[in-house]
Amino acid sequence: MSKNSAVQREAPILSDNEVLAEFKEGMASWASAIEAHRLAPPDPGFAARLDALAHGASEAARVCREADVAGFEWPPARKADSEPPYELRQDTGRRGPEALWRRFDRAVVRLRAAASGTDMLEVARAYDEIAAAVGELAEAVAEEDRANGLRPRARARRSA
Repeated sequence: MSKNSAVQREAPILSDNEVLAEFKEGMASWASAIEAHRLAPPDPGFAARLDALAHGASEAARVCREADVAGFEWPPARKADSEPPYELRQDTGRRGPEALWRRFDRAVVRLRAAASGTDMLEVARAYDEIAAAVGELAEAVAEEDRANGLRPRARARRSA
């Protein structure tokens, strides 16, 4: 992440080191949520993993907005070519409403496109879209699980 010297910004509330630390922590939250999906078996914990992913995306969006205010640019191509974990990909038997999954898929495409540039706010907006779509998916899947008599697993504690 580099300082954007071409654009004048308001004075940052946090120091550059604090912004960078927040950015690192927020991005770690996102990475941790993605990793939980990579290693996950199909189970009633899917809704909780989706909820954690929505939270991770919200955190990533928040720290991107803070970094933008402090004058930082998004590091181009930061994981711009990465695929979602298997259980979140199309044609893998994803549980939940198809319309919400299409919304998620579009948000992933937008994040990839934004991540190939340097506009921190565009990346934040893409993470916000993912958070909204996945949050609704988490609720829908949890509702389906309850209707089918499945009890959600307790949310596992993760370290950043």
